[in-house]
Amino acid sequence: MLKIGVIGYGYWGPNIVRNFSSADGATVVMISDMNANTLKNKVKKAYPHIATTTNIDELINNPEIDAVAIVTPVFTHFEIAKKALENGKSIFVEKPFTYTVAEAEQLVNLAEKKKLKIMVDHTFLYTGAVRKIKQLIDDNTLGNLYYFDSIRVNLGLFQHDVNVVWDLAPHDIAIMDYVIGQKPEAVVATGSGHFGRNLEDIAYLTFYYPKNIIAHINVNWLSPVKVRTTLIGGEKKMLVWNDLEPDEKIKVYDKGVQVRTKEGQ
Repeated sequence: MLKIGVIGYGYWGPNIVRNFSSADGATVVMISDMNANTLKNKVKKAYPHIATTTNIDELINNPEIDAVAIVTPVFTHFEIAKKALENGKSIFVEKPFTYTVAEAEQLVNLAEKKKLKIMVDHTFLYTGAVRKIKQLIDDNTLGNLYYFDSIRVNLGLFQHDVNVVWDLAPHDIAIMDYVIGQKPEAVVATGSGHFGRNLEDIAYLTFYYPKNIIAHINVNWLSPVKVRTTLIGGEKKMLVWNDLEPDEKIKVYDKGVQVRTKEGQ
């Protein structure tokens, strides 16, 4: 039985605790949060059997804990993750993994040295919709890929420590990396912030892949409507994935693109 300690019980923490608690082969043994009232009024009412603490070190140093789930603001990820790895704990970290590439590389190297595991919570990779899209691409149902176009927009939630790219785009980048299965040759990103915070609230990312595949991601905290739509175009067929649809999230269109000369060749 894998014994897990969860750090952070704010917006997303309750989901992590619920899922780990219900998963086969795992159990949550301790939850840490800086807010004592949260632990008393929320955690203890929902999980009276789970130990709680406002001291992160108490959880990380607990010899009974095998792995630590880090569900805290991004600027805290590196220090908490590093301390957990140094104390022999594998880690589960909310996206985005770290603030910088250098921090991520340092944690990866430390985990390899300690023979520990790191998992970043790219939740969409485990959904039926994304698995189905991957299958349709791998079995050549769509044919040769032409483009991947994703829109992830809504009004808020504004993050105080990262911009809209770091907040929303990791979902689409992880999905894109998984279903396309190649590394881009070039990336262009542009964005703009509107509230004097030096944090972009609208951004557009374009990825150029081998074989003339192009991918585009639009992320936005200032949209009047919530949109979660991805279009993938291929030589044989195209698909639309609307994650807000309750039932038919994926629709495959029997339309490809073929160019012929006037002579029909």
